[in-house]
Amino acid sequence: QVQVVESGGGLVQAGGSLRLSCAASGRTFSPSAMGWFRQAPGKEREPVAAIRWNSGLTTVADSVKGRFIISRANARNTVYLQMNSLKPEDTAVYYCAAKQGNIATIWAAYDYWGQGTQVTVSS
Repeated sequence: QVQVVESGGGLVQAGGSLRLSCAASGRTFSPSAMGWFRQAPGKEREPVAAIRWNSGLTTVADSVKGRFIISRANARNTVYLQMNSLKPEDTAVYYCAAKQGNIATIWAAYDYWGQGTQVTVSS
């Protein structure tokens, strides 16, 4: 059984920063990739950032490029999302996900999801 747990959400003013953390735990779990997605009220879930576990290569959505940085701590199956220069439109529930399969399509086929953490950016 793999558990994915996010932390670090909250309320911040526009222009501020937040750091989200996510840990994936399981006896023999070794991810091929982990990623962050978000869902704003009334909108579909969208990808934010992902990291390929072995290489460390990252992919970041255009909407957050230059502001958000994804990183990992290999030994702890932990991924971070540093969010800078936050905007009101970044307000959403942020979900962490992990997968063990093919990473050719980095946004697809995630096996394990967290419960989500709320990020609210006030104007």
